[in-house]
Amino acid sequence: MASSSSSSSHQTRVPFPSDPGGKPLDHDVPIHVVTEPSQLPVEFLNPSAAKQLIIGFDCEGVNLCRHGALCIMQLAFPDAIYLVDAINGGESLIKACKPALESSYITKVIHDCKRDSEALYFQFGIKLHNVVDTQIAYSLLEEQEGRTRLPGDYISFVGLLADPRYCGVSYLEKEEVRVLLRQDPMFWKYRPLSEMMIRAAADDVRFLLCIYYKMMEKLNERSLWYLAVRGALYSRCFCINENNYADWPDIPPIPDNLNIEDNAPEEEILYVLDVPPGKMGRVIGRRGASILSIKQSCNAEIFFGGAKGPPDKAFIIGPVKQVRKAEAMLKGKMVDIY
Repeated sequence: MASSSSSSSHQTRVPFPSDPGGKPLDHDVPIHVVTEPSQLPVEFLNPSAAKQLIIGFDCEGVNLCRHGALCIMQLAFPDAIYLVDAINGGESLIKACKPALESSYITKVIHDCKRDSEALYFQFGIKLHNVVDTQIAYSLLEEQEGRTRLPGDYISFVGLLADPRYCGVSYLEKEEVRVLLRQDPMFWKYRPLSEMMIRAAADDVRFLLCIYYKMMEKLNERSLWYLAVRGALYSRCFCINENNYADWPDIPPIPDNLNIEDNAPEEEILYVLDVPPGKMGRVIGRRGASILSIKQSCNAEIFFGGAKGPPDKAFIIGPVKQVRKAEAMLKGKMVDIY
């Protein structure tokens, strides 16, 4: 894949391991550490209908959220991985990626997009769009294949990689990085990037395209619509501001081929519920008992900002009727009992 100029970026090569049957998952790919926009592929910087792309995507940072610094943005192409260095490249480098990250011509494959999207929005004014979230896709496939998921039980990236249906690769080094992050939360901010940092950042995206294609083969049309809608809703979930998401792209409508009487999927929405100060503990309950009972009663996802924020808000995603049911139950938990 051509870059927009001859790259002077750091390069290394990481081999893709074999699957359990011995078949290589992919060829060796070069890894580029990028500090200038000119080191990125032209077709990424200038999205077009004529050259649509599918890339693996992830971000690393210090307590990544609206306030926690975004340090590296990883882009996995079929023939190369680009580590976009936000520390050395600065705001101008990340903003050069804005057209691509907001483009409907570039599909961004990511595992759990919520905090990455929040950081991009509040720190760089980027509205992450056209996301395929493999965490959402995994849940849809489990549901499609008749398996039930417990409320709040989301597949981790390590768990997804280990699943032989999608990758079947152990990711032991991830735990090493987690230990280092607990010891020093500033891990991703240090420069120059160590070989371990480069390898760990690349490992978080280099299997995403392989997983994506295996999932796309299995998802039916109904699940694909849910995947698009929920990707859009999860991307904006924590990006709440005063305009109530008015500056975000429209949610994908129900396609005509699914809009069949008696079997049409219900519109899905995101509702943000304000929780009065001091009431969050009552909403969540002792050891999460209250919120778990609500999740078990409603076919809707409920998220809280927690320590990273935004505080005192509950984010409810799902079919309209189920979201309204969850809203009513949450409000019931807030009522003072005398």
